[in-house]
Formats: sequence, structure tokens, C-alpha cells
Amino acid sequence: MKIVASVEARMGSSRLPGKVLAEVCGAPALTRLLGRLRRARLVDSIVLATTDSPRDDALADRAAREGVPCFRGSEEDVLARGAGAHRSLGSDLVVEVTGDTPLLDPEVIDWGVGTFLANDCDVVSNVRNQTFPQGIDIHVFRLAALEEVERTVSDPAVREHVSLYFYEHPERYRVFHLVAPARWRAPELRLLLDYPEDLAFLRELYARLAPAHGDRFGLDEILALLRREPGLASINRACEEKPVRPAAAPFQGLPHD
Repeated sequence: MKIVASVEARMGSSRLPGKVLAEVCGAPALTRLLGRLRRARLVDSIVLATTDSPRDDALADRAAREGVPCFRGSEEDVLARGAGAHRSLGSDLVVEVTGDTPLLDPEVIDWGVGTFLANDCDVVSNVRNQTFPQGIDIHVFRLAALEEVERTVSDPAVREHVSLYFYEHPERYRVFHLVAPARWRAPELRLLLDYPEDLAFLRELYARLAPAHGDRFGLDEILALLRREPGLASINRACEEKPVRPAAAPFQGLPHD
């Protein structure tokens, strides 16, 4: 079974344009994320799924410099783009990641993949009932399931958020929900990169943790730092994600680039 992590990313974010290539203590945020994905023991390959817009040429160039395959597709139809990226690598199992999660912990990725392999389920996720910090998001499912949704569902929200259909149809899909252990339980904490305040927070974390840990710190080190310096979390505390559907409660952790 070939297990592939796809990073959905584009330069055209409305709140923080170019966020995935924003500099974080000497390296682009995307480079930070790719390094974390490479440290996941149960991920065989990585693919960048970006758009065919000329403004995303910079992302394709970065992928080439990182030695990561790049698939380019529709800016609006993220579902088709993501499925195409995985077909291009011959994936069996999808680990869906977005470029706005540069602090994703490899240990959580391996836990999600390992849980999928050990259980009779269709999806493993930790976002429907938020117990992890926002931005430590794991979505694992078979490419065959994603391709079925791609062929049969035209709902614009599903085409944008890719795996949304799995969560909205529990009668069809067996979803295994991961619950954070006590040491990682901090659902109010934002570890996303979507606003200027998120970038400022991310830079502060790296400035404090990188001297001792390099790029290898994870949730344990982040949460220990915030216990020592709780004021840091106020930098981006007021930032909020938009609802997946109009008039719906915010659904944290759903993939969007």
C-alpha cells in the first residue's frame, strides 16, 4: 500500500496572500511543513497539489527545489486537484494536508495512519470533534473513496473542501475520530497560518524553540513553551476561520488552501 501526503496550497489566500512561502526564521513556511511530513515514518511520498494559475509558479519552483513532485490543477475545484495529485503518484492511501498547517506534528500523522491501518474504517480524522490544537489536523482515507466523491458529487462546498462529504455522510462512511491525549488537549489554541497574526505567532514560536530543537520540535515542546509564556497565545487568539457552509457553525480543520 502506497501512502502519500498531499499538500494543498496556493498563493492566492485572501487573508494573507503568499502565506505558504512566508519566511519563518530563515525558511519558507512550506519548507517547514515539508520537513515535518518527511519525518512521518508511515508516509511513503509527498506531493504538492497547487493550481495552474501563473501566480503559483513560485510554488511549483519551490517544490522542484525541495525535490517534491508537483501536480497543478484547478484553483476552484480543489477536490479534482487533490485526486489528480494522488493519481499522478499512484497513491493507495491519502494523507490530506493543507499549506496552512506548518506546525503539523509527525507523531500525530503517524498515529492517524497507524490507526487507519489497524482498524476497519473509511476515514481517520481528528477535526470533527476538536480536541487537538487547530492546525494539527489529520485526514486519512483511501484514494478510491475520494475518487468516488469526485465522480459523483457536484456540491461546491465539497469541491472546495475535498473530504467534507465523508464527514457529512456518516451513514455511508465509517469515520474513526482521534481524541487528543491529555498532554495535547488544547482545542482553543491556533497553530494555523491564515492571518498576519498567525504568522507573527509562528515566528515567535520558532524564534524561541529553534535554538534548542532546530526544526524538530513538536506539540510537546510548543505546549510546554506556552505554559511558560502564556501571553504568546494572545497574538492570534482573536483570529477565526470562516464557516464551511453559510450560516453553519465553524468546522475547524477541514482542508482548504
